Amino acid sequence: MIILSLFFLASNSLLVKWALLQNSIDPYSFTLVRLLSGALVLNLYLVYKEKKLSFSFKENLSSSFVLFSYAICFSYAYIGLDAGLGTLILFSSVQLSMIFLALRKKEKLNIKQGFGILLALSGLMYLLYPNQDFELSYFHVFLIIIAGISWAFYSVLGKTKKNILKSTTQNFTLASIFLLIFYIFFQSEIHISQTGIILALLSGTLTSALAYVLWYFVLQRIKITTASIIQLAVPIIAIFISILFLGESLSLKLILSSAVILLGIAISLV
Repeated sequence: MIILSLFFLASNSLLVKWALLQNSIDPYSFTLVRLLSGALVLNLYLVYKEKKLSFSFKENLSSSFVLFSYAICFSYAYIGLDAGLGTLILFSSVQLSMIFLALRKKEKLNIKQGFGILLALSGLMYLLYPNQDFELSYFHVFLIIIAGISWAFYSVLGKTKKNILKSTTQNFTLASIFLLIFYIFFQSEIHISQTGIILALLSGTLTSALAYVLWYFVLQRIKITTASIIQLAVPIIAIFISILFLGESLSLKLILSSAVILLGIAISLV
């Protein structure tokens, strides 16, 4: 279930980048279709399973807002980032944030875990260090970091939920409402095609709605620190997929930084 969750999470980067590369949809519309379709599928399944539809604005307000923050920053960040690179920065940010939150919740961090995390972060720092042969848009890096911090909070908030399906459904529904409120700021750039809609629907129903229910289920059974560490495998999956399907280049710097990050994960997990 963990492996399946990680594969779905990695596939989200591929779908949004694919849509933006073809200019088949704008980032706002992609995010809106993604969240609305996810909310629709989850609500239908919730009604089928529980024979009723209950809703609580107050209970899921925080997790819904950070889901909205993650989704919108995620889409706009990929205008200036490759799918593999963006995912690498995203989940490195996730790990840092989740480790900080875990320490706040009094989870213990031993020396080997600390060393592994530092090693993984050094790989990220090496990746982000300015280089003439490796250009980065730091505005889009900033957006993907905000998305990572938001996802970390979303994951940690999910550990306290008793009804995973209900919580995820309400999160998607409320996040969609937040997004609709902000429509006025994005209406001038909206453009949609059939291909863009299909890719956004795949992201919303399969690699978001289903994946997040699965991820919340997994989170109930592992520590926050473990969750933060294993998520750093997502970028490697995303890099491999994006090279195969999007034709993205694989630089020496990306290979070395990925290897260092993976080594850090391995040390932390052991």
